[in-house]
Amino acid sequence: MTITEVKENKKQYLPLLLLADEQEDMIDRYIEKGAMYVLDDNGIKSECVVTDEGNGIIEIKNIATVPEHQRKGYAKALIDFLVKKYGGKYSVLQVGTGDSPLTIPFYEKCRFVRSHSIPNFFTDHYDHPIYECGVQLVDMIYLQRPI
Repeated sequence: MTITEVKENKKQYLPLLLLADEQEDMIDRYIEKGAMYVLDDNGIKSECVVTDEGNGIIEIKNIATVPEHQRKGYAKALIDFLVKKYGGKYSVLQVGTGDSPLTIPFYEKCRFVRSHSIPNFFTDHYDHPIYECGVQLVDMIYLQRPI
């Protein structure tokens, strides 16, 4: 298993990026300013994009795993990689996500704790309703962990 940074042609991973953020113009807001990493384990299994948010915070803007390879530890391996790579340079690893029964427990298992939220983020910034596990995502929930 290897994790490498993608510096060019980041949009080649658009189908994978769209699993975590299903509106392309939202991805366009961070893809070029962020650092992108792909996890290869006999083929690309997972990816993430992180951005420097200032004040010692690095934020996961997108993290996704190929559906047939989910729940095999690939996203957690990427988070562990980020903690190791950015620990000492940043003090906090942050992620914003919908209030979903699928994603919140995953981040909590990865030692993130709820920090704050932005009310109506998904209804105000997306051109269609976003659902996960049958739940409409409305507020952006931020979780953080010290690194």
